Amino acid sequence: MLDERIGRFAPRRSKSISYRETGTGPALVLLHGIGSGSAGWLFQLETLKGYRLIAWDAPGYGGSENLPMAKPTPADYAQALHEFLDRLLLKDVMLVASSLGCLMAGAYAAARPERVRGLILLGPAPGYAGDAARTEERLRQYDELGAEGLAEQRAPTVVAKDSPPIALELCRWTQRRVSRETYRKAVHCLGQGDLARDARRFQKRVLVACGTEDRITPQAGCRTVATAYPRGEYKSLPNLGHVPHIESPEKVNELIRL
Repeated sequence: MLDERIGRFAPRRSKSISYRETGTGPALVLLHGIGSGSAGWLFQLETLKGYRLIAWDAPGYGGSENLPMAKPTPADYAQALHEFLDRLLLKDVMLVASSLGCLMAGAYAAARPERVRGLILLGPAPGYAGDAARTEERLRQYDELGAEGLAEQRAPTVVAKDSPPIALELCRWTQRRVSRETYRKAVHCLGQGDLARDARRFQKRVLVACGTEDRITPQAGCRTVATAYPRGEYKSLPNLGHVPHIESPEKVNELIRL
């Protein structure tokens, strides 16, 4: 059933990047987290109307080619995003990002603020700001568990306890498809990232939202991210976890429409 629903939004390709697209209207670019992919935005692709939705597969994810460097930074992913959006002739976008995707969105907005209308950051990963010990700990997770182990053990931690079963099913579906090389590069992006530093360079509206049951990026840290942006706002999402766009798509759709 899930495969069939995802299959309705067949991946497209623009050079090295694969993506899923639907709808018409203002461009909304959807950036996924470390254990996800473009399919993680399935429920927005199905239900959010009035926008041109573009959910990319970050380098290495889905059908996208990996970045060439061994330890890419958020700026490296942001450059790949810039080249991707340039090929689609998109110069005025809203970025909606989840978790690790927020580091990429923040880096892109800081580097090219004239091309971004605003940001919506869901459970933003603030980055480890060069903390090598935390980076190594995350790298070990994949080596010890593999994609299947992460899907079984980590995926349940990203959803709230009362989330619908299909939310966990989708999280596991995407996590199983993340390769070791892709995961390692993404972890290095996380390790070198510092979202608060990039935030100071973006002067437009930013909405940061976090689930009250988010165990990955708890509310206190997300509030700190919001205050780092000159025009940052914070919204708490009751009874949701780390992936509110999957757990309660209608609530996230409402945020986007504001």
